[in-house]
Amino acid sequence: MAEIQMALDSLDFDATMALAEQVAPYVDILEIGTPCIKYNGLELVTALKAKFPEKLILVDLKTMDAGEYESTPFYEAGGDICTVLGVSDKATMGGVIKAANANNAEAQIDLISVKDKAATATEAAANGAQIIGVHTGLDAQAAGQTPFADLNMIAGLGMDVKISVAGGINKDTIQSTVQAGAAIVVVGAAIYGAPSPAESAKELRALVDAE
Repeated sequence: MAEIQMALDSLDFDATMALAEQVAPYVDILEIGTPCIKYNGLELVTALKAKFPEKLILVDLKTMDAGEYESTPFYEAGGDICTVLGVSDKATMGGVIKAANANNAEAQIDLISVKDKAATATEAAANGAQIIGVHTGLDAQAAGQTPFADLNMIAGLGMDVKISVAGGINKDTIQSTVQAGAAIVVVGAAIYGAPSPAESAKELRALVDAE
């Protein structure tokens, strides 16, 4: 069954904790988004893991260099998944994978802005990455791009990894995203921008569980 990942993107520590509490019953992974982790640091990782020990905590570091050195403290603080950019050096990705393995955790390769996504994903999987992230960023979304063509291509490679998909997923697209091969569906604005984030998360949970 596919997992739902909630993107926590606020810079405010207390608001992030409050939103996590609202949606936690309906999601599997709590993601500390890149702006959020840059602003709040290790303290937020520790706080979320302490409050929600049954949830996976993804730290969206988007590491570009010094992979093992940068990711290790976040794994040690309770992070279950850290992200590293697919445009980074092979050694950088390998460093995050090494740190993940040392902490019984997982490394996700983010394909945002990668030109040859198939080659990068294939190499990363061969090198031990557990998750490949198909990601259309906010700027690309604003230009009308979606992650769905890339999802179909990556899923078609038949790799033994989990595929995570992020980029404008909502109640109208979440089931087709799962059907196309996503093991993890990342939802942000469709939940935190709703009048009731908890009700939105509950609705999305029901849609995923119906698959």
